[in-house]
Formats: sequence, C-alpha cells, structure tokens
Amino acid sequence: MQKSQKILIGAGAGVLALAAVAALAGPVVYRDFIAPPAASAPTLSGDENILPGESAGEALDPATLVGVWNVAQGSEAGYRVDEVLNGTDVTVTGRTDRVDGRFTIGADGLTLEAAELTVDVASISTDSAQRDAYFRDQALRTDEFPTAAFALTEPVALEQAPNAGDVVQAEATGDLTIAGATRTVTASVEVRSDGTTAEIAGSIPIVFADFGVEAPDLGFVSVEETGFVEFQLTAARQ
Repeated sequence: MQKSQKILIGAGAGVLALAAVAALAGPVVYRDFIAPPAASAPTLSGDENILPGESAGEALDPATLVGVWNVAQGSEAGYRVDEVLNGTDVTVTGRTDRVDGRFTIGADGLTLEAAELTVDVASISTDSAQRDAYFRDQALRTDEFPTAAFALTEPVALEQAPNAGDVVQAEATGDLTIAGATRTVTASVEVRSDGTTAEIAGSIPIVFADFGVEAPDLGFVSVEETGFVEFQLTAARQ
C-alpha cells in the first residue's frame, strides 16, 4: 500500500473516531458547559429586603394575620423534570413570573382556610425555545388550557403562632389542574412571615400521564414520566 493511501486511511479513521467521541460527549458538554444550570429547588430566600427582620424572634399576633393575602411581585412558578439526552441525564426547569393568587387566613389567625393560585403556563420558559414550543403547543395545549391552577381543599391549621421570621413547614392538600385535568395532590410547603409580608416555597410531585400530558420520546431525547410543579411566592396582606 502506498504511503499516501495509508495517510488517507489514517486520517479517515481519525475523523471517524473524533465524530464518535463528539457524539458521545456532546450531551455531557451541553449539560456541563453550554446549558444554564437548572434553577434551584424552591426555598425561602432569607432576603432582608422582603422580610426586614426588625421583629425577628417576636411572636406574631394571630389577630394581625387574619384576612386575605395576595400573591405579590417577585413570585414565580414552573416545573422541574429530568431528561435523558443521548444517555446523559439533564435536569430541566421552566419558570414564569406570571402567577396570581390569594390566601385566606381564618378568624383564629392560625388556619389557612382557602388558597387559590393561577399560573400562566404559556409563558413558562426554559433554556430551549424548541422545548418550550413542544410543552406549550403539544404537551400542555396552552391554546386550549392557558393556565394551571391549585385550590386548597383541606384547611391547614397551626397549633400556635410562630415567631416572626421563623420557618413553618406544612403539607397542603388541594386540587391541581393542568391541561384541563384536575387531580388531588399534596404540596410540601415552607412559610415565613413578619406579619405583613410572607414567603411561601414548595413543590408538588406529579405524574404527567395523570393530567393527560404525554412525556416526549424523540429517540435521542426522552423525558421522564414524573416531575415536580414548583413555586416560590411572596404574599402581602390585602
């Protein structure tokens, strides 16, 4: 075999090897170096601009908590789901700040009697416009069902008023509506308040099929059949 032929064969083999490495490493490179990291799981921020902390440590007066609290600016909601991209696990989070809702505290100041939240799912975005279009147009069918909603169905009661700034953990049961389908779910929630402003953070595990949402499987990328609805809210007394 002539030397030039050997060089060409060697070069061709090298290109094929590089292509194979790129095909295998591509998803890892995308996950670790190109795609933005997934948003953090919902948590109370501890931001002193939200809760100044001047009354931190003082017991809240239940009488001051009675009434309606409205979702305020700085709130967001969305989803968290795991994808498998060419064998590589990638966590995807979508978020929107178009959240509306209210919470009603009963006359004892210790019982959450009602809660209604509405999310504009058509505005939820991730790092991929193509993914967003699929979830918006096919999975969630936002032209027909533009919003998702949660409505509390069982009161949530505390035994005593917490101190200002203390974190309270609770379970909230209610009806979650996505893509026109409603299911009873339980949200794990954290709350803290200074008596005039409150932070609420939580998540709800879901199975997409329960809401008639089919997780896409395009061969090179598939989405897990389960995920989380997540919310991180600020609420102010009406």
